[in-house]
Order: sequence, then structure tokens, then C-alpha cells
Amino acid sequence: MQFRHEVLENGLEIVAEVNPDAFSQSLGYFVRTGARDETPDIAGVSHFLEHMMFKGTPTRSSLDVNRALDDLGSQSNAYTSEEQTVYYMSVLPEHQLAALDLLTDMMRPTLNQEDFETEKQVILEEIAMYDDQPPYGAMEHAMEAYFRDHPLATRILGTRETVTDLKAEAMRAYHRQRYAPGNVVLAAAGAVDFDALVRETQRRTDRWEPAITDRKRIAPHPVSTDVAMVHPPATQQYTLEYSPGPNCTDPRRYVYRILASILGDDSGSRMFWELTDKGLADLAVAFTNEFEDCGLFGLYLACAPEQQSENWERVEHILRGARSEVITDKELQLAKNKVRAGMILASERPSNRLFSIGNGWLSRRKYETVREATANYERVTLDDVQEAFDKLANRVRVRVSVGPEPEA
Repeated sequence: MQFRHEVLENGLEIVAEVNPDAFSQSLGYFVRTGARDETPDIAGVSHFLEHMMFKGTPTRSSLDVNRALDDLGSQSNAYTSEEQTVYYMSVLPEHQLAALDLLTDMMRPTLNQEDFETEKQVILEEIAMYDDQPPYGAMEHAMEAYFRDHPLATRILGTRETVTDLKAEAMRAYHRQRYAPGNVVLAAAGAVDFDALVRETQRRTDRWEPAITDRKRIAPHPVSTDVAMVHPPATQQYTLEYSPGPNCTDPRRYVYRILASILGDDSGSRMFWELTDKGLADLAVAFTNEFEDCGLFGLYLACAPEQQSENWERVEHILRGARSEVITDKELQLAKNKVRAGMILASERPSNRLFSIGNGWLSRRKYETVREATANYERVTLDDVQEAFDKLANRVRVRVSVGPEPEA
């Protein structure tokens, strides 16, 4: 296994974990742009643009793009988050050049007016469909209530109003700035010919025009808030809570991930035994989200509406038990084993390593081997986890609940 890194003349970076023993390879463009980089009048443009990247280029029609994906026999997809947009595919090593050629061509789409108007309707339908799916917008409302005027409050899909009003020229301008080569990382993992990857990428991107890109990095200032939403078609009550957690470069992120596993893993955690195993809730979990300038510690509960109040009190009882029910060494070791096993098993697929490499470099400019990552979890101590657990008792939190009837 060897890590390789190269910076092209135009500023585009290429990183790869080369594994000669792998039978496949994965590669993808990681763009440092997402919902947080949008202004209110173009909210949703990053996700909308992700769709448009598959609608054709100056050398390929939309049909050509999709046919080429099929011809390569690849596993391919894309996603947009608050902080990045990623386009990726997994192929056999002999298809490296063809895959690179296709992905690189897609990064400079046509963005014509007709496709823009057609895809706008697809996005609006996606927003409507998402609003009809559990937990019925709870995540978006929780992010908005927690972050308020912070850029991370921007909805990834945008809203019906912002997408409807979005103009094609505004998208083109956003693409020119945010998809500049200095704001993009090409990552690869598996049986990669790195020298060829660099050489061919240089040739295919030599006309990409540089641009100055920036990102506002500010600390959020959440205020404890409760939001109750009524959605009559719902058959369950969904409750989502956010409180402060470490950012993506804070070493404490390993501690909070371990704590989330101990308190709210979907099997074998305190919330599981207290709620899910007893049949009181369909799901009761804890999780973390990490961004560049801040992080979140999250709690999520899904149960029958008539049980929500009592069940949430059970969750609170668990969190208030930091002093009376201290974390045990057995719990710590179980959480470490789960995290380590999951990472090691996942690392056997180049596609999984791709995201670790690309995300790590885009967010932290750091390459971390599986061995190094698992060692970071091993270094977490009982005192570390207990200290984080203690802080939950007095946390600032934003809680959103969605159900068929107003809460009593």
C-alpha cells in the first residue's frame, strides 16, 4: 500500500492509495462545495448542479454519458452534502483511462437551458417526495433551528421557492467559481496506475481556468429550542436532537464517536437495551456529524406517538446518568471493537477507501491509513469518554419532533 500525491500546474490535486494487490479501483472528483457555500437566493444550486453534471458535455450527450457508464460496467454515483460534492465510480483496472476520461469530461458540463428547465422539475419532485418521507423534514428544521444564521443552516435540496427561481446563468457562474481546479481533489484507491493517472489528468484539465474560492468559517451560537411539527399522515413520532460536538479536525471526534456507540448504537447500546430491545421504540440512536468549523452530537428516536413523551424521558435519564451509571471498561472495549471491525472490513473494498482518502484530504489535508485510524480509537480512554458523557447533562440542544398530532 502506498500513498501518492501530486499537484497539477492549474492547482488541481491528485491523491491515491495504491494497492497493487487489489482487483479493482475506485476514483472520484471531490469538490469542496456544498450547501454552506450558497447564498440564500441560490439555495439548492450545489445539488441541482450535481444532477446537471450527468446531462451532457461539449463532447457527449446525456445518452452518451449514461451509455458510457453502462459500457464500463462500473458502479457509479454522486452526492451533495453541506460541504462537498462528489462524483465517483469503481471499475476494473484496465478501464482506468476510460473512467478518468468520462469523469473529467463530466466535470465541465454543457449546462444548457433546455436540460436546466427539465431537471428543475425533477428537483422539485425530489423535494416534494422528501417532504413526504419520514421523518418529514425534521433534519432540515433541526439544522435551521440549531445553526440559525450560520451557513450550515442552508438546506441541501434548497426549497421549492429557491429552486423555482434559480436561473441557469446563476448556476453557470457558481460552477465557474466553485469547480475551479484549486477547489477540486481527484482521489483514487485500489489497483491504480498513478503515473498514468497524473499524466492523463494533466492533459485533460490543462484548459480548466483557475478561480479564487473561499468559504466562511465561523462558530455557530445555538440556543436551546424545542420545535413541534404536526404531519397528519405520520404514523409514528420522530424526534431529532442536535447538541455541540467536535469539528472534523478535533482529536475529540474519536471520543464522541465512541460515546455515540456506547449510548446509542443500533445494537448493544444503552439506548438499544432501554428502548429498542424492550419494544418501546422502533429506533433510538446517537450519532455524530463533523464539519470544518463545528460538529454535532445527535439523538434520534422513532416510536408510537403515545409513547414519545415517556420514551424521551428514558433517553434523558440515560444522559443524566453520567455520574450514577459511569462508562465501564467493558462498554468502552465493545465500542472500540465495533468501530475497528467496521473500518477494517470496509477497507477491503477500494470504493470505501476512496471516501476515506478523498474526504480526509478535502477536509483535513491529511492521509490516514486504516492502521492509524484504528490506533486513534484505541487511544481513547475511559476518562476521555466519561468527560464527554458528563457534558451532555448541561448541553445546549435543539430538539425537533414530528408526528400526527400536537404533543401533549
